[in-house]
Amino acid sequence: MMFADTVTKLLGIEYPVIQGGMAWVAEHNLAAAVSNAGGFGIIGAASAPAEIVREEIRKCKELTDKPFGVNIMLLNPNADEVADIVIEEGVRAVTTGAGNPSKYMKKWKEAGVKVMPVVASSAMAVMMERAGADAVVAEGMESGGHIGSTTTMCLLPQVVDAVNIPVIAAGGIADGRGMAAAFMLGASAVQMGTRFVAAAESIVHQNFKDKIVKATDIDSTITGTSTGHPVRCLRNKMTKEYLKMEKEGVELMELEKLTLGSLKRAVIDGDVTTGTLMAGQIAGLIGKVETCSDIVSGIVKDAERVIKGFA
Repeated sequence: MMFADTVTKLLGIEYPVIQGGMAWVAEHNLAAAVSNAGGFGIIGAASAPAEIVREEIRKCKELTDKPFGVNIMLLNPNADEVADIVIEEGVRAVTTGAGNPSKYMKKWKEAGVKVMPVVASSAMAVMMERAGADAVVAEGMESGGHIGSTTTMCLLPQVVDAVNIPVIAAGGIADGRGMAAAFMLGASAVQMGTRFVAAAESIVHQNFKDKIVKATDIDSTITGTSTGHPVRCLRNKMTKEYLKMEKEGVELMELEKLTLGSLKRAVIDGDVTTGTLMAGQIAGLIGKVETCSDIVSGIVKDAERVIKGFA
């Protein structure tokens, strides 16, 4: 394979393709399928109780003998317990979001857990490197879910220049061309979320998958800009109502009522009308549901072909 092997060696995987740790979506079935395909699967701890996360890790181990990781949202009140569970269960690596993981870094490093914080700025990337991170995930605002304010193409090369550890590119990547572009900008691996939401092994309701498959390049929107917590998702009745309320200056508590439980409704119940369909701008490029094996091998082969074509 023609890619730099820093991240593949770091994680003990075949291909530099990492699955995003998406709340409600990234559970043991998807994580195991991605790892079995040669990539790096991730279980999204989100706000789940700590013991549920432990169960997910153990279920994943039953489905794969390959390395996988856990994504920890640091705002989760259970984060301290989950931080210990990944050590106890021998998880290969953690990705982190919504905060600074520095207070866990020493014990994770001593236990051999690789740490890969998600960052939205070069300043945060430098801070994470100084704290002992093994790599950083530079995620642009094209991605689905909670987003920063800088695009991947602008963020990625600046983060690469700012740190000496491997940089994983995320946001707006769904095929070999995107992967090749990320490597040209200095990335050592790519992380994909939306592409794996629509994977065959994903537990996401078929209604949600159909929405992604049918999406065009202009079908995503951003809610919560006025609250300081912007979220990218596909347009539906809920986003229309939310944006209208935001424009009218409705208080945060009222806006929160509109989205309470809405991600679960979309993912589990298939409610594509009032659910939050978290997906990136790249959704318009995803034309069918495929297995994780086909997704991973396909993107790697296409990226190699593209890079060879420009060599």
